[in-house]
Amino acid sequence: MATGHALRTPRHHVALNEHLPVDHRLSRVYRFGAGLTGLFLLAFGILGLIDRIGFFNTGGDMVMGLNTNGALSIISIVIGGLLLAGAAIGGNIASMLNMVVGVAFLASGFVNLALLDTGSNFLAFHIQNVLFSFVVGVLLMTFGMYGRVSGSLPHDNPYWRARHTDQERAGHPEH
Repeated sequence: MATGHALRTPRHHVALNEHLPVDHRLSRVYRFGAGLTGLFLLAFGILGLIDRIGFFNTGGDMVMGLNTNGALSIISIVIGGLLLAGAAIGGNIASMLNMVVGVAFLASGFVNLALLDTGSNFLAFHIQNVLFSFVVGVLLMTFGMYGRVSGSLPHDNPYWRARHTDQERAGHPEH
């Protein structure tokens, strides 16, 4: 009688931080997403600090159409700098950073949506900040997952090849 181990087929596990050549064209997408968002956040944070807004001021101080205070400005500068560093590095680092920061923006949007009009809204979020968090989160996740997650990746895609190594070795990938 055969055990369950003999009937199992080997599974290929693909980590999202592997299999992308340094010079692959997907790196441009990851760099563009991280760089553009990083520049916006950096500018937003710097302009917020220049206005000398109180650190935890919850008043109506607006910068670039978004409500802000000193704490949000500093957080924006740090995240913007992190995204710009990812854009400079490129490749898998930029892709993974886009995905992680995108999820963080979505989580921030939900948390701050719950905190609107409460005394715990120490980052001075208004509804436009929440919407901005949702939009930027989805955009960053899209930039980070572009070319990595799909049901119809082209066969020259390094992630498709990593998932189908047995078919590539056989010389006849399925279509």
